[in-house]
Amino acid sequence: MKKLLKSVGLPILIGLFTAITVLLIRPEFGGISEKSRNRFIEQSSRVFNVTGQVSYSDAVKKAAPAVVSISTNSLSQRGDSNLPLPQRTHARSTPEGSGVIVDPEGYILTNHHVIQNAARLMITLRDGREVKARIIGTDPESDLAVLKVNLKDLPYLDLVDSGSAEIGDVVLAIGNPFGLGQTVTMGIISATGRNDLQLNTYEDFIQTDAAINIGNSGGALVNAYGDLIGISTLLFSRGGGSEGVGFVIPSNMARFVMDSIIKYGRVIRGWLGIESQPLSSALAEAYGISTKIGILITGVYEDGPADQAGLRRGDILTGINGQSTRDGRKVMNMVARIPPGQRMTMQVLRDGEAIELIAQATTRPTIVN
Repeated sequence: MKKLLKSVGLPILIGLFTAITVLLIRPEFGGISEKSRNRFIEQSSRVFNVTGQVSYSDAVKKAAPAVVSISTNSLSQRGDSNLPLPQRTHARSTPEGSGVIVDPEGYILTNHHVIQNAARLMITLRDGREVKARIIGTDPESDLAVLKVNLKDLPYLDLVDSGSAEIGDVVLAIGNPFGLGQTVTMGIISATGRNDLQLNTYEDFIQTDAAINIGNSGGALVNAYGDLIGISTLLFSRGGGSEGVGFVIPSNMARFVMDSIIKYGRVIRGWLGIESQPLSSALAEAYGISTKIGILITGVYEDGPADQAGLRRGDILTGINGQSTRDGRKVMNMVARIPPGQRMTMQVLRDGEAIELIAQATTRPTIVN
């Protein structure tokens, strides 16, 4: 029996160990995603009772060199001291803000409000280098701006898919709070898809309890592996300090805005030409449908894409290209990313009957708020 175990069992154990090692090193061989691999490692650590000090130093070493401090000489003073409570504090009471190098060519993402009305911009890298930056373009509607510096051997961070970020994920905020110099704070993702703050036209915030203070604006929010998932933007505070409610522009929105600014000098957004409201319980009951089925069309811009497609006031928009449209703000964000000229299929409920309408997105007019 012992000989049998040695001759059969030992090779099996060796084979399993080898297979696991290979999959950890090269997970693509087994069709395993990076996220699945990381979760497997975490679960394995618990199974085998691996103990020791937990550190995110590797993530910081990867991300921190790409985070810069921004100093501005402003044409006008901006402050938040007169805001009523609760304060929604953008980092405007100090000339220092933050930014993230996102391209080896020297492109930097930051917030529009950090560089608004700036007469001169100076960028300070973590390695001590200082250089003037020029503004490539800004987008007040999302509170983002793109800068550029001319330096060689720049550290940078790629914008990863923020759609994979989940509530409860550990995140690190890296920036320049209060002009103290580069600082790292830790927390978790508290919520995603926050779009009802009514601070920007386009909102899809990641909410985090990682401390985001004045001066952190424009800095990086990275995951536990140092991947850039968002640009820190604002804190929600009753007393002006960090209270664990910070908001971050997700990397997917930041990438869309940056690419458009670099290509066109401004953000080109798709437009459908509708006004809508959520389906309240009373409205849903009147229509004999669920409140979660879609949004009620309350207005259609004359000669706009929706009007030309045949959409009417009183219709219920249930989907666009098969994606759910239960949230009017999310619908606006969705349509904004559809290139002008591209067709979209609208799923509509009219008088209890499901129909489909074809619309062609156009460029969003500047007069639309």
